[in-house]
This record gives sequence, structure tokens and C-alpha cells, in this order.
Amino acid sequence: MADLKEKKENKPVVLFVSEEKEPLFSKKNRKLLTDPLNDDNPITVQVLGICSALAITVQLKPAIVMALAVMAVLAFSNMIISLIRNLIPNRIRIIVQLVVVAALVILVDQVLKAFAYDVSKQLSVFVGLIITNCIVMGRLEAFALGNGVWKSFLDGIGNAAGYGLILVIVAFFRELLGSGKLFGFEVLGHKGATLAESTGLYALGYENNGLMLLSPAALLTVGVLIWVQRSRNRKLIEKH
Repeated sequence: MADLKEKKENKPVVLFVSEEKEPLFSKKNRKLLTDPLNDDNPITVQVLGICSALAITVQLKPAIVMALAVMAVLAFSNMIISLIRNLIPNRIRIIVQLVVVAALVILVDQVLKAFAYDVSKQLSVFVGLIITNCIVMGRLEAFALGNGVWKSFLDGIGNAAGYGLILVIVAFFRELLGSGKLFGFEVLGHKGATLAESTGLYALGYENNGLMLLSPAALLTVGVLIWVQRSRNRKLIEKH
């Protein structure tokens, strides 16, 4: 009995239990950023956000601005919804999500009008339509409602980056082949009234492809990207 008492008295008392926290950029967290850029891309794999990919990719500049706008809205809406997810009644969760996204879209729209008015006019109603973008609402429902703030932020950045990557690639080819320009600068040469007055490829008889400036060209370009991605990764091919 005396030995048992001595053991109990000598036994260390643990007052605090420290749990090992997951690093901010652990392997799982890095996958939230990298997967949407490749095998889980929201446009080419999940087939979301196609409408804006067709509409605002005639030039690189508006495509990049649109990608940044979606990134800001998606990242911060994910964070906000994740932060208040336990306070949102299930019956009105869609309404709450729409209110959060709408507030952020209005903020982004006002910033664009203040600092990039010309691009804001080019994007027209498409900034406002971010509210109904399938990618934004999809990530809020599928991820932000069930995960922490930091993971939700990374998920928003990753999916917006994957969306923006496709927009930039499509816009690059459409502007280059459709008008011979990038960011409004002539890169294939100057097209004059005659071959003698032309420079670069235009002096060799090159003509701009007007089809690339139309919406069907964006659909064809996205289709080619989907084909390239699935030819590289056969696991993405759906089995019927």
C-alpha cells in the first residue's frame, strides 16, 4: 500500500494537453491550391463557369481582370461562409451565401470602376454575374460549409486560379490569332493596306482569323484543352 501511495505521489500531473497543429502549407493544404490547376480544374474537368469563359476571352486584359475578380470574391466568400457556417440555419443557407457573394461582387465592381474603368466597361454585366457563377456557389456548398477558414481560403484561391488559368490560355490564343495582338500590342507585325506596307507575318500574306473573335472559337479552344488534358490523364475520361 505504501508503494502504491508513493507511485501516485510521484506520478506527474499533466495540466495541458497540446495537440499538434497541421502546418499552414501542409501537403493536404498545398493540394487545395494545385489540384484545381490540373486534374480537378473547374472548367475543363468539372465543366463549370463555361459562360464567362466564352464571353470575356476575346482579349487577355479583361480575361486576367475577370480571373482576379473571381479570385477575390471566391476566396473571401469561402472564408466568410466558413467562419459563420455553424450560425447559418440550414433552411436559409443559400440565401446567406448569395448575400455574402453579392456584397463582395458589388465591392469588386466598384473597385474596378474606380481604378480600371475601361476594363470595367469591357466586362460589362459579367462582373455582376459572378454572383451566379457555378464555381463560386459550388465551392461554398461543397467545401466552405464543412471546413475551416484557412482551408476554405486556400480552396477559393486554388479554384479561382484554375478558372483564371483557362481564361488566360483561351484569351491568349483568341487575341493572338484573331487580331495579331496581345494586350493590344501588335506582336505578329503591322498589317498595312498592301503587302509592301505590311511588316512581320502580314508581309508574308498572313491574315487574321476572324473566327477566333467569335464565341464559338472559345468553345472550340476549351474543347481542345479538355482533349489535351484527358489525353495526358486517362483517369479523367468518363466511362459509360
